[in-house]
Amino acid sequence: MRLQLINPSNPLVSVVRLKENRWNRYRVWKPLGLMLLAGLTPPGWEISILDENLGAPDYAAMPRPDLVGITAFTSQANRAYEVAASFRRLGVPVVMGGIHATTCADEVMERVDAVVTGEAEAVWRQVLDDVRHGTLQSRYDGGRSELNDLPPARHDLLPRGYALGAIQTTRGCPLSCSFCSVTAVNGARYRQRPIAEVVRELRLISERSVLVVDDNLIGTRPEHVARAKDLFRAIAAANLRKEWIAQVTINFADDEELMSLATRAGCKGVFVGFESPAPEGLRELGKKFNLLGGRDLRASVRRIQRHKILVVGSFVIGLDIDGPGIGRRVAETASRYGVDMLNALFLTPLPGTRLWDQMSADNRIILNEFPEDWAHYTLGFPVARYKHLSVDDSIDEVDTCNRDFYSLPRIVGRVGRDLRGRRQPLRSLVSNLAFRSNARLSCAAHADFKREQGKRCSGATAQA
Repeated sequence: MRLQLINPSNPLVSVVRLKENRWNRYRVWKPLGLMLLAGLTPPGWEISILDENLGAPDYAAMPRPDLVGITAFTSQANRAYEVAASFRRLGVPVVMGGIHATTCADEVMERVDAVVTGEAEAVWRQVLDDVRHGTLQSRYDGGRSELNDLPPARHDLLPRGYALGAIQTTRGCPLSCSFCSVTAVNGARYRQRPIAEVVRELRLISERSVLVVDDNLIGTRPEHVARAKDLFRAIAAANLRKEWIAQVTINFADDEELMSLATRAGCKGVFVGFESPAPEGLRELGKKFNLLGGRDLRASVRRIQRHKILVVGSFVIGLDIDGPGIGRRVAETASRYGVDMLNALFLTPLPGTRLWDQMSADNRIILNEFPEDWAHYTLGFPVARYKHLSVDDSIDEVDTCNRDFYSLPRIVGRVGRDLRGRRQPLRSLVSNLAFRSNARLSCAAHADFKREQGKRCSGATAQA
């Protein structure tokens, strides 16, 4: 039996178009979910994993599979449906899972033979058995899996060419921010893989640099942090010589031992969600965690950086409190905090989130011709109506933010600071130039988006 597992692309996402920007190889992530499913697949199946972010293959020229499995974020849904339709026309059954399949199951079921909601580990073998016996069901609910018995992901099934390997050590996030789909899909309960299994899988990754895909590597409670310390000790003791980056909450900066152990284990950078420069914005998003204890965010960033760890700060533009000038304010705030890189995103209501429910109820979702409009749900386009910013205004604010933060003088200043602090100046330079280049691509994409929406509005007016 032949199994093809496919990660579809989204042509609107410039950061994964390798031919447009040579820096993008540092921002293309391996489809770890598919690699894990391959590890769960029993003998008797010939498995291939196809990642369209490396270039869409000629499916027609490949051996015909007995089953196609597709994963997709919401922004990949359109392409996923195209791929599914092409195989279904050939009589090949298609099963789809992932975040979009979980949050929009009814839509997905109309376009594939079977949908897997939740986490697939508990039902994947049942799916494969049903395919073998010709009894494939239309829907399987995987629920939420315990992580104690997961096999290593099949890192050997992807070609070389990725800058980063990938691994997962935990699932779930207790913060439950209004814009985030993690809680809807993976739950608020913080689940951890056995540390020995994580170390064993790290040995299997050929890339020296690794992305830890956990939504929150260190958690928020003392027992979570204690487990993170044990993990870092084990990685350091194994002497794997890996370098890695991860997502963490700002409480990472509260524990000197935790940061020291992370550095010993190979941590080179952390991604931190600051979200808004204003306390009111954090409350609006349900991220009061950043406000606990009257935290000095600038001091927190500096403490992390003293351990030779770079900090990427994420901010969201389009909150109800955001008005004209928010782009420049975000850039100034990120510079004041001293972050090494900035990721400025549009407030995007994703299916399954509280934000989606709120904006849907208020009739504020303007890109609502589905499934076609899902392609714009990348966090890189304004898909909703903001309280104090028009669509064009919100785009101008994000573009202004990027131009300001990634101006050459500011990049030189940050890299010089890293050089003086002996804190990865070359990595900082490469990363800043990559972000700057992609900001330019985003500006061009935003211009196309404005024209497209202008034509769309004109067409709607003419029909009216």
